[in-house]
Parts: sequence; C-alpha cells; structure tokens
Amino acid sequence: MSTIAPTRSRAPIYEGSRIPSPIPTVLRTTQEMLATGDVQTINFGPNHPSTHGVLRLIVDLFGEDVTGVEAVIGYLHTGFEKTMEQKTWWKCITYPERIDYVSFQNNEYVFVAAVERLLGLETPPKATWMRTLLCELNRIHSHLVWLGTSALELGAISMFWYAFRERDQILDLSELVTGYRMHTRYFQVGGLAEDIPRGFFPECRKFCDWMPHAIDDYETLLTRNKIWLERTEGLGLLSAADAIALGQSGPVLRASGVDWDLRKVQPYLAYHQVDFDVPVFPEGDVYARYRVHMEEMRQSVRIVEQCLDRLENMEGEPWIADDRKVVLPPRHELHTSMESLIHHFKIVTEGFRVPEGEVYQAIESPRGELGCYVCSDGGPKPWRVKFRAPSYVALQATATCMTDALIADMIAIVGSLDTVMGEVDR
Repeated sequence: MSTIAPTRSRAPIYEGSRIPSPIPTVLRTTQEMLATGDVQTINFGPNHPSTHGVLRLIVDLFGEDVTGVEAVIGYLHTGFEKTMEQKTWWKCITYPERIDYVSFQNNEYVFVAAVERLLGLETPPKATWMRTLLCELNRIHSHLVWLGTSALELGAISMFWYAFRERDQILDLSELVTGYRMHTRYFQVGGLAEDIPRGFFPECRKFCDWMPHAIDDYETLLTRNKIWLERTEGLGLLSAADAIALGQSGPVLRASGVDWDLRKVQPYLAYHQVDFDVPVFPEGDVYARYRVHMEEMRQSVRIVEQCLDRLENMEGEPWIADDRKVVLPPRHELHTSMESLIHHFKIVTEGFRVPEGEVYQAIESPRGELGCYVCSDGGPKPWRVKFRAPSYVALQATATCMTDALIADMIAIVGSLDTVMGEVDR
C-alpha cells in the first residue's frame, strides 16, 4: 500500500494551472515588467555546479525576483542512441549505463530487458532477484548523490560528506559483486555476467543494518532544521494536475500527491513478490520532494533485505539462461570444447541476431519512468534505439515551478527536480 503523509499546516498548493503559455517550458517576463527598464537578463550556466550538469538557464531578474526563465540544452550531445544503432546487441549494453551515470544499474537493466522481450528469453529466478537487489542499491546510490549535492547547494556541506560516505559503501558492494564500482556491465542478456561471489551477502547485510540509522541521522540534520525548512517549504510548487500535464514521473510526481510507481502498477523483476510502500506527499514543493527521496531510501533497504532472504537460499542455482546462441558459454568449456569456443567468438565479434519486431520497456528508475524503445530488423544490430529519459521530462517543469521565486530559490528548485544532464542531452 502507498503511504500518503498528512498535509502540514502551511499555505495550500495553488489552484488552477501555472503552466506558462504559449510555451509550457518557458516563463516569459510580462510586458509591463519589461517596460520598467529594471529587468536584467543573466546566463546561469551552462558551467555552474548548481545546474547538475551542462545546463544553461536564461533568467530574467527584477531585483532578486525571477520574472522569466528558459532552460537551454544542447551543450552535451553524446549521441548514445545513434551510436548504439551502429553496434551489435552485445556491445550496446555498455552505453545505457553512461546515459544516466548516477543510475547506471537501472539504465543497464532497461535495455537488457527490452532485448530479452524481443528474444522471448526468460531469465533464471536467481538472476531476477539479484537484478532487483542491485537496482534498489542503485536507487539508494542515486538518491544519496541527489541529497548530498542538493544540500551542499543550500549551504549544508556536512550533509554532502555524510551522504557520500554511504554512497561509497554501495560502490564497495558493487565492486565486490561485479568487479567495478560504476558502469558494471553485470546484467547480460539472459541473466548475470557471473555468479554472485562469496562474501557479498554478509557485506550487504551489514549495509542494510547500517543504512536506516544513517537515514535517521540525515533527517535529524535536515527535516526540522529551520534554515532547511525556510529554503524548501512552499517553493517550487507543482500541482498534481500540472505534474500530470507536464508528463512528470518518479519523486517529482509523487511529491505532488500522485500515487504512481511502475514497480507497483506495472511490476517487473521481483517487485510483485516483495513488500514495500510507495511514499506520496501532496504538498508539491521542494520539501515534499526531499521527503519522497528520504522515504524511498528506507523502502529500498526493505526490498534489498527481502532479496537477500531469497538469494541466500539459491546457492548453486543458475544465474544466466542456457541459450548458446545468445549467452556466452561457461568459461571453463573454452579450453575443452571447440563448439563453445566458436559460439564465444561469434557472439563477441559478430553478435547475436534478434527477431524482427519492436518493444517499449519501461521501469521505475530513481528519477521516474525510464523507457527504452528498441526496434529490430532481424539483424545483429538494433535498427532503432530511443530512451524516454525522466530527467528530460522533469526539466520541462522548470518554468512552472519557478513562478514567484527568488534567484536564491532557483538553486533549490532546479536541484529538487533531480535531473542528470547526461540523459537530457543523450
């Protein structure tokens, strides 16, 4: 069941719509304000630490009041999607992780899952549960990066060190199980790259025991902190209707009172077999988005613990499907079997073929609905790859949230949308 917190005793969210017209993503300064001659236009970014990447904000200021704002993208074109269309399915797996480099594990999964659907390939239960566990660890990792950087931007530098302390623990777990701290390529088509190593379960248990206390410490520092409340409450308002109209998802949508989480409404992996709550807050401000992130970390710890309970009883079970046309043969066979060596060589060099068709795979990434559209013409390369990036959609709400804001408030508001420019300019 979802948890909806009671509304605190402060001004209610606005009525009607605040989406700018005629351009929903651009807040224009009124002609009356421009006529005063006191409106100053400044460039905020594109190289500014508070823009969470290479983002340029063209801001109109009347004193310290923001009267107009336009978010300009295009400074970070990576060309990931077109690059993937020139690579084999096998080699494509490394690219989605770098689209959203903070949510690398979820991005890796959404592409692999889309390919598996085209192939009609089922993964073993052990791989399903381990994928769920790592995706939730990655959700905590992403929220910690958001929390630490957002607090730093508002002057709470100690929060940055605390959040990155726990982030480092998650990266240690990632290195233990995959060999890499980030961009792991651990999710393969059909399952996992390797079996879960010895020692991972007890180390992950230690983290699950520690993390709830760490979240308590974060909330002790921030949740009732007078300065934090003044910098977050009632700012960056976004109503439920406007959030839906702007296509929002994830923490931004749930902080506006909309109970929508793909892990619940369209379950994938093992989410239909675990017990967790979806935190929803109705206030629609920066503070509500902060609360959603905090509660989601607690729920992710619950999910990880349930995954551990199942995985600890799966010793010796397969971690990847046994389809030699798609999956690499076991390494030990390469020294004794010519057929295994040939399959290994052909998959790595030429890649495998995927049946003709198209599919859209959507998951609940730390930032919201992350979708991967893949179209195959039956060859060894994808004919078309397109990602529905939640950061790109969240950026569309910037103009709406900036209504009646000060220039100092803009830092908190833009940060609360939790955008990663790598997936905006993908």
